Amino acid sequence: MSLVSVVMPVYNSAATLGAAIRSVLTQTHSDLELLVTDDKSSDGSMDLLMEFARQDKRVLPESAPERGGAGRARNLAIERARGDYVAFLDSDDMWLPEKTERQIEFAAGGDAPLTFTSYYKMDADYAGESTDFIPNGRVVRARNHVDYRAMLVRDHIGALTAMYDRNVLGSRLMPEMRKRQDYALWLSIMRDGAEARGLHDPLAVYRSHQAGSLSSNKLSLVPYNWELYREHEGLSVPRATRALAGAVWQSLRNSRI
Repeated sequence: MSLVSVVMPVYNSAATLGAAIRSVLTQTHSDLELLVTDDKSSDGSMDLLMEFARQDKRVLPESAPERGGAGRARNLAIERARGDYVAFLDSDDMWLPEKTERQIEFAAGGDAPLTFTSYYKMDADYAGESTDFIPNGRVVRARNHVDYRAMLVRDHIGALTAMYDRNVLGSRLMPEMRKRQDYALWLSIMRDGAEARGLHDPLAVYRSHQAGSLSSNKLSLVPYNWELYREHEGLSVPRATRALAGAVWQSLRNSRI
């Protein structure tokens, strides 16, 4: 069986952390390691992580040496990865039980080292488990195929669904940015010539605001997207402007789901 290294950053996530971890540990594909980096939480998240680690040896928590944000926390976890695949899940989201098994089969059937899936959206106050989740109509659909040009128009990959082949790409770290590190990683992989394939079935659940609301959190990403396009991707002002317009349009579109 392929070993999957699951990367999870944590910061003051005690309220949702348990459901996120259990959604990983109850995967039908059980050969995995859950690499969790606690970014100096103050709400007992680390105590909860240690309890999970005592109960299941696949849970491998560590504390960040200092607060560094989600990107650095993910990188600390990626550096510990031993798996054939590296996958990502934040501490307030969940995977459905067959996600890993289905995605590995999908990845093995193609030639793209980066894969992703469709995903459901749930309200922020959802208190259930992944095994209790009832499919709803709030689905963000994955495209069948994405290349670098398409990704520059907008980010088509939900980070909670992304998985890359470490045997092909090596351990790819996220660029040191305050935000949008995940988008920057997908772009860097594709800039090097790789492509991504999307699995149409929704296999993860993203915790979001009510349908129809575009949160200030989403709008706050605009300057980070601009920094990504101009400084990291080296786009001209016209190309960066078109890419930013696509990113804003995607946020508006997804906010209606």
